Amino acid sequence: MPEGDTVWLTAKHLHDALAGRVLLRSDLRVPRFATSDLTGRTVLEVVARGKHLMTRLEGDLTLHSHLRMDGSWKVLPGAGPRLRLPGPHHQIRAVLGTAENTAVGYRLPVLELLRTAEEEKAVGHLGPDLLGPDWDPDVALANLAREPDRPLGEALLDQRNLAGIGNVYKCELCFLLGVTPWLPYAMLPADRAAALPETARRLLVANRNRHQRRTTPPSRPGLPEGRQTGQNLYVYGRAPRPCLRCGTPVRLADQDDRPTYWCPHCQSGPTP
Repeated sequence: MPEGDTVWLTAKHLHDALAGRVLLRSDLRVPRFATSDLTGRTVLEVVARGKHLMTRLEGDLTLHSHLRMDGSWKVLPGAGPRLRLPGPHHQIRAVLGTAENTAVGYRLPVLELLRTAEEEKAVGHLGPDLLGPDWDPDVALANLAREPDRPLGEALLDQRNLAGIGNVYKCELCFLLGVTPWLPYAMLPADRAAALPETARRLLVANRNRHQRRTTPPSRPGLPEGRQTGQNLYVYGRAPRPCLRCGTPVRLADQDDRPTYWCPHCQSGPTP
């Protein structure tokens, strides 16, 4: 599932392509909204809320989408009914076109129209958004503390605690905190708990404009980002290669059915 920074960047691309422009083409290919026509409405903005995308239109309407595991949006230059849409066509769920650009949503498992004033029905359960205007580290810590015995990795993925962390950042954040994802939250040392929210936010902010995520420093000053393959992340995807800090082989196990990576030397706490 895309991390919060990926969804934020998707929202930015959609906003740049659609905001302030009138929709001349509208096609929602889901049964419930297949007859809905958004043509003639101006797109006001596209924003991310955690891992949710909100395309707000004039007339108190919001097109709410969620990418989950396989969904994506693509922005195409050009418009009009004869514009060739990239396939596979049977996976297209939404088409929004202006005079300049066309946005196409593929494999969107969540696509719904709702009143903008009622967006909280879709996202009101979320904790503070790491990349949003509602970010509040104290609220995030209070949310995590409500289940003190819960493994840290599971708590970080629960979007009700803080919104935007996915499996990659879960693993990388636990590495930077020096604990395993199976450590109960209550056992996290106080200084590391205090550092957790802003460390998580720093990671997402640093990567929100990148297509290639990185949590490590460049291996050499000035080395192009594309040359950092295999060195961009401390532990995620690196098993059984050596830890970038200590050389110990990185390990891999499932946590709540998600592949979870950690260094047995640099991270303390319980493991499977």
